[in-house]
Amino acid sequence: MRKWMPLLAVCLGTFMLLIDVTIVSVALPQMTDSLDASFSALQWVVDIYVLVLAALLMAIGSLSDLTGARRVYLAGLAVFAVASLACGLADSSGMLIVARGVQGLGAAAMFATNTALLASNYRGKDRGIAFGLWGAVNGAAAAAGPILGGLLTEHLNWRWIFLVNLPVAAIALIVGHKHLTGSSIRTDRRVDIPGTVAFTLASTLLIFALIRAGEDGWGADITLALFGGTVVALIAFVLVERGRRDPMLDLKLLRTPSFGGLMAGAVVFSAAAFANLVFVSVWAQSVLELSPVKAGLILMPLSGMSFVAAGLAGRFLANVAPQWPIGAGLLLIGAGTLLEMLLTGTSGWTALLPGMLLTGIGVGIASPIFASAALAAAPASRAGMAGGAANTFRQLGFAVGIPVVGAILSGAIGRELAGNGSFTDSDAAAELVTGGRSASVVAELPAQAQAAGARAVEDAYAAGLDQVFLVSGLAALLAGVLVLLLVRRSPEHHDTAVPDDGDRPKTAAEGSLRAV
Repeated sequence: MRKWMPLLAVCLGTFMLLIDVTIVSVALPQMTDSLDASFSALQWVVDIYVLVLAALLMAIGSLSDLTGARRVYLAGLAVFAVASLACGLADSSGMLIVARGVQGLGAAAMFATNTALLASNYRGKDRGIAFGLWGAVNGAAAAAGPILGGLLTEHLNWRWIFLVNLPVAAIALIVGHKHLTGSSIRTDRRVDIPGTVAFTLASTLLIFALIRAGEDGWGADITLALFGGTVVALIAFVLVERGRRDPMLDLKLLRTPSFGGLMAGAVVFSAAAFANLVFVSVWAQSVLELSPVKAGLILMPLSGMSFVAAGLAGRFLANVAPQWPIGAGLLLIGAGTLLEMLLTGTSGWTALLPGMLLTGIGVGIASPIFASAALAAAPASRAGMAGGAANTFRQLGFAVGIPVVGAILSGAIGRELAGNGSFTDSDAAAELVTGGRSASVVAELPAQAQAAGARAVEDAYAAGLDQVFLVSGLAALLAGVLVLLLVRRSPEHHDTAVPDDGDRPKTAAEGSLRAV
């Protein structure tokens, strides 16, 4: 049993960091009421965690190659625990957003190093078992997030979705400090600090611009200024990376059709499949008036089906060229998301069931293949960078998808409410409804208008979600076609498997190839 203690330490950290991506979605309505949070703050609570995780993943992977994965992983655990405590004690949306950002820093440190630690702590058959169990934990975290969030929110309160991390992190720290063996250290690598700063700035400005576009309009001065800042930061990132000996991302990779198409597919994959689920959960609680637990259960068909499909895909599609499972997965996600447009103002949650099941199959088929496909689409000399980029672009897709979905949803709800006549300020009402405050919006109407107002809100939210499903579905279909047309193996690779060079411990960058 002692030999599996390193696996326990890694799996506990991985479970926490992945579950915190989805666990928040079920608690958003209660957070909004408790902290009197605006709709933009609501989006940042979800987004800042994933944004920091995505922006720092590759840089921290390089840092761990220099200082040792064990040290970085344990430091990340400690930071994650302290930030979780701050999240649980937050008395304002601003404090919660800042704490979530620090949480993302800790998560990036764990996510960038966990596979390297498994590779350095296990050999031969034990290594295969360790990676298999770690992969199962990844799938379980995605499935358990909404349910665990619902249980904690309903029976305790939203703060416990963060406070529950403290005992788990403490166990992981104690076990990891005692049992983890560090990975090899490379002194020939450098951390690309200028590139990381430029990439983080560009990503943050883009998300800020998308959030402001949903609130102030796409042509507002602040929105245009933020988009302009995004362009400047991207230009700076390109110039920095072109002049670096050890760039965070070799831009030559993106110029190859296979790798560029794969990264585009990774962004759309996360945005189309997962970003809308945050608002589906809000709809279930604020419009259908379901409990947090039942709202979490609504998301289970997708995560459960993806778990099953991923297991089957790993067994039967291991030797298939990567463009086929990824492309087919995206096409299924597109078809499933479009099928969710069956939703109407009088629908219950079961209207989403067929589409979620189909989407879950697509997620399960495509998800496990991205990292190995990135390896196959890039030269062997850029293997670690390619694997890290695949994970980064997937997380970035979710981060960008949240404000895009929020803007589409809020705009559609506002247009629907404006045509009703019961709401004097339809834009303000739309922001409140989108953020989960449907009851308070209806309560402010005259008594004789409340019944009609409630029906209008139900119809408006359904119409807004239908618009979201339409855009997400079409984007996934287009991305699927592009992947099928563009993605091919690099001539330097003969298979998509991660090379196993005996018992040599892998660095964090090399280990990241196996992250899914």
